[in-house]
Amino acid sequence: MRKFNVAAAVAVFAMATTASMAIANPRVGGAAMFSTRTIVANAVNSKDHTTLVAAVKAAGLVETLSSPGPFTVFAPTNAAFAKLPAGTVETLIKPENKGTLTTVLTYHVVAGRVTSADLLKKIKAGKGKAVLTTVQGEPLTASLMRGHVMLTDAKGGKSMVTIADVLQSNGVIHVVDTVLMP
Repeated sequence: MRKFNVAAAVAVFAMATTASMAIANPRVGGAAMFSTRTIVANAVNSKDHTTLVAAVKAAGLVETLSSPGPFTVFAPTNAAFAKLPAGTVETLIKPENKGTLTTVLTYHVVAGRVTSADLLKKIKAGKGKAVLTTVQGEPLTASLMRGHVMLTDAKGGKSMVTIADVLQSNGVIHVVDTVLMP
């Protein structure tokens, strides 16, 4: 008779649970997000990210964010863009402002896949702060505030992660409530 190994059973259950959780993403903007799709392929389906998608297209970043990556994107919602001064978005998406728009958008991207668990480990290791280098090149600081991951941009502005760990085939998205500024 074979002996039942509790530790092995728990390990198998944990792996199965983790695998199923990796596939079951949160809904974003009323749309299902699929871990088998790219960042762009998922973002276009979110009704909360139409401004971000339009900006990514205007900046010519669709191909980059559809590539294998991996990338971590802190994705501002339409409401986040609406917090900017009137006319800012309309000005940024003009062809003559493509460089500035690209700078702002790439400030929301970190190379590699940084999940919330990874971010929390970095914050703990950094004694309350984790400094991330964005694809744009400037630092973005993550910390915890009242149980939420808070990002502080180069200008001192703060943005809270409202939906974490939206897994993508080429990275991960964390939805944020404010546009970050380099």
